[in-house]
Formats: sequence, C-alpha cells, structure tokens
Amino acid sequence: MITIDPKSITTAKLQGYLQGSVGPRPIAFASTVDADGNPNLSPFSFFNVFSANPPILVFSPSRRVRDNSIKHTLINCEATKEVVINVVNYDLVQQTSLASTEYADGVNEFIKSGLTQVPSDLVKPFRVKESPVQFECKVTQIIALGEEGGAGNLVLCEVVKIHINEAILDENGAIDQYKIDLVSRLGGNWYGRSNQGLFEVPKPLTTLGVGVDAIPDFVKKSPVFNGNDLGKLGNIEALPSTEEVSIFVKENFSIKAVLSSDDQKNIHLEAKKYLDENDVLSAWKVLLAKK
Repeated sequence: MITIDPKSITTAKLQGYLQGSVGPRPIAFASTVDADGNPNLSPFSFFNVFSANPPILVFSPSRRVRDNSIKHTLINCEATKEVVINVVNYDLVQQTSLASTEYADGVNEFIKSGLTQVPSDLVKPFRVKESPVQFECKVTQIIALGEEGGAGNLVLCEVVKIHINEAILDENGAIDQYKIDLVSRLGGNWYGRSNQGLFEVPKPLTTLGVGVDAIPDFVKKSPVFNGNDLGKLGNIEALPSTEEVSIFVKENFSIKAVLSSDDQKNIHLEAKKYLDENDVLSAWKVLLAKK
C-alpha cells in the first residue's frame, strides 16, 4: 500500500485520487441565470442531499485547477441566490457531458446541448425538460473552502418545489429505481449506470464542440437518433470536409451500398452503428455523404 501526503503531490493528481476513490457520485445538473437573466447550465459531481426537513441539497463548483478561476454557476448563484438542480439519467448523459464544455460567457448551454429549457414556478432559472426530476431551489448559503485552484465552494440549496416525471413512478407513486435509470460519476471518463454497470463518456473537447445546435435538422429530427446520439455528434470540433467525406465513401464499399439505396432511415442506422462504437467522425461522414 502506498501512503501519500496530500501536500506532496500536485492538485491535479490529488484530485484524480479523490475522484477515483470516492464514488459513485450523483450528478447535479445545475441551471442558473446571471444578473441579466441569461441562462447557464452545467453538471457537478460534488453533490448530494443533506437534509429532508428542511430539504437541502448541496453541490460544489470548484475553482479551476489550471488557473484558479471560478465558474459561471458560482457567480450566478452568488448574484441571484437561485438554482435548479436537474437529475441526470442515462437518456441525457451525453448531452449533460456536452453542457460541461467551457463555452464563453453568454453562450446558452441549453442550446449547445440540445436540451429544452422550461420555465420554473418559483425561481428564475429554467428547468431541463428532459430531466426526470427537477428541484427548484433557493440558495441559502455559499461556503468557500479555500482560495487556491481546486478549492470547492459549498452551495447550500433549499428545495422549494419538485417536478417529477410520472413515467419513473411505480404503482405506489414512489420513484422506481429501475425506471429513473440514474447515472453517477467516477474517476476519469468513467460513469456508473445504476441498473447496469460502468461505461465511459469521453470528456468534451477543450477546443469546444460544435454543439447540437450545429447539427442539421434532418439529423436532429430523425427518429433513429436519441439525445445521447445528438450529444456525441455535437462533441466534435468541426464537421468533416466534402473531400474527407468523399474519400471515406470511396474507401468503404459497404457505405456505397447503403447510400445507393437512397433510404434515409438505413443511412441513419448505418451512422448510428458508428456512434454506438464512439466513432463520431465516421458517423458524420455517413450522414453528410447523402444530405
């Protein structure tokens, strides 16, 4: 067994040990607005429920390790004292990951991730329509745990209204743990699916993905693709060029056969095969070969 003095290693390495060993961690998909009402949406895995009476949720937007800057979510919570915590299940995990991309201030992560913002009843931040459970909250306290990169900021949130999708309830009106299909965060790229096991989600591109809003309507409206597929397609730096698509088609006989059928559903099913293998670039090439 190795023994480590936390002060003897870098913050990034320490964070890796902490996140790799303390888990699985639930995910708070936090929706906020800034002082001017502009929406922001970002996931946090330093999160849990800490009280039932009063109902208190706590999550922690940490200072960035690389430059000690703070996140828009924290700034917004300090300014408005309101937040909506949306629960993350498997159906929206890829879009949630895409929303964690550090887009510039003013960029709407609802639009970038392809999720639907719906008005809340008692607070200004929007709810995520696709989330199975949404907690409208008032921020009661923010506790800074340090001033250096990696330091957390505990945001204490009192739940003032809960919205639950009836589809996840059992015959007694309780939340069915199989139906809600929650996901959790572990170390690295690893996630846990509560009713199945471990799976990986590649981290969003540091160069910024194009976002779901850049995906053509004929793809977004296709019944073949779900939210997770759209999240993967949006996490690419740039769409392949016409030349790249042409070379791909010439080198893949099976693709030629699918394209020659001129059946859009079959073409989309072929692209989905690549998505299921996390080969997003090839999926895009299939889709763009026959627009």
